[in-house]
Amino acid sequence: MQLKFGKLLTPEAEANLQAAFTERSTSLDAQLPHQPKKVLFCKRCVVSNQRPRITFDEEGVCSACRFAEYKQNGVDWAAREQQLLKLLEKYRSRNGSYDVIVPSSGGKDSAYVAHQLKEKYGMNPLTVKFAPFIYTDIGFQNFYNFIQSGFDNLVCWPNGIIHRKLARMSLDLLGDAWHPFGYGQLNYAFQVATKFNIPLVFFGENGEAEYGGASGSNDRPSHDWKDWDKVYLKGMMVDQMVKHGQELGIFSEREVRELPPFYQLPPIEELKAKDTQFHWLGYYHKWIPQQNFYYAHQHTGFETNPAGRSEGTYSKYASLDDRTDGFHFYLAFIKFGIGRATSDAAHEVRDGHITRTEAVSLVKRYDGEFPQLYYKDFLEYLDITDEHFQSVCDLYRAPQLWDKTQDGWRLKHACWQEEHLVGKDR
Repeated sequence: MQLKFGKLLTPEAEANLQAAFTERSTSLDAQLPHQPKKVLFCKRCVVSNQRPRITFDEEGVCSACRFAEYKQNGVDWAAREQQLLKLLEKYRSRNGSYDVIVPSSGGKDSAYVAHQLKEKYGMNPLTVKFAPFIYTDIGFQNFYNFIQSGFDNLVCWPNGIIHRKLARMSLDLLGDAWHPFGYGQLNYAFQVATKFNIPLVFFGENGEAEYGGASGSNDRPSHDWKDWDKVYLKGMMVDQMVKHGQELGIFSEREVRELPPFYQLPPIEELKAKDTQFHWLGYYHKWIPQQNFYYAHQHTGFETNPAGRSEGTYSKYASLDDRTDGFHFYLAFIKFGIGRATSDAAHEVRDGHITRTEAVSLVKRYDGEFPQLYYKDFLEYLDITDEHFQSVCDLYRAPQLWDKTQDGWRLKHACWQEEHLVGKDR
């Protein structure tokens, strides 16, 4: 498929963004000022304390590992199942109309949620999808297979120019071009829910609990609405981003007027008035990504990456939809020293699939691998050069994580270094 992307910014807007990029002393990412200056690694998995909002206890074990322990030994899953049955019975349609919204791209996790709600629990889900920046062939194939397995779906394709501009700003000012996809991925479902008067929305897992983050909702079925921007959006909502864009001459008055609503939640007052709720299926069912893959492969036609493993990790069944996904994970490696392989391996340690020693070896081999496959598409989409992308990476390298040597940048701390090889295999 031949991709065509026009010139993105006017020379004046480009110069203003470059000045904002080079002159500011801190990123607009509200997470970064709170990063610990001393780097520590969990004694059970391979994640470090640089993951935003993660905590370590006095034994040196991360909050995600403690949550995995709690899931194994501290949750009455039979009681949770009864809570789920009661909830679904309250919202179940009696006339065949839609009774639950499920954000679903056809990926393993969202396919698992949608299929479980429909086939096991007798709900009638309307699935929704916020389109990726640039589809991969396997991503579209999995989405098509999912639809053919028996689901209705509403796909939102955002205005291409506005979306590209938001992505470009997010790269320079947040260190993550993926950020505007997060706006739609999280908020589009609630725009559909309020417009169709379907008050129940189901997501997959509580990522903050599963991967390490804010723990206030570890034992609850959902977050409070007031925590939405802090937990999911780096403290930078779309209206704030657009305001910065106006000041820099990136967005015209017309583009501001045409900014689609699905980048934002509906007003909290409207959500409360309509009793709109969202729940994580992972609160009611023990969340195990590898099992979700086998389930989706069997029931919704999900297929793995035909190229084998994904760049930056050893796995081949997660985040396959978008040609730009690899740069989201790569920039996380730059900003936090935590790449795609670390996230995958840490979760598989917690699920008991691999040992810490095995995880360390996988991280050492794959973490921080540059996502070369779609690099040309990524640069053209954002209308930038390789030199600009490398300058962004350099700007976001935290001093507690990186040293610059004659041979290039070097991580100061890694889980395979002798001082971090702690704990026993579990």
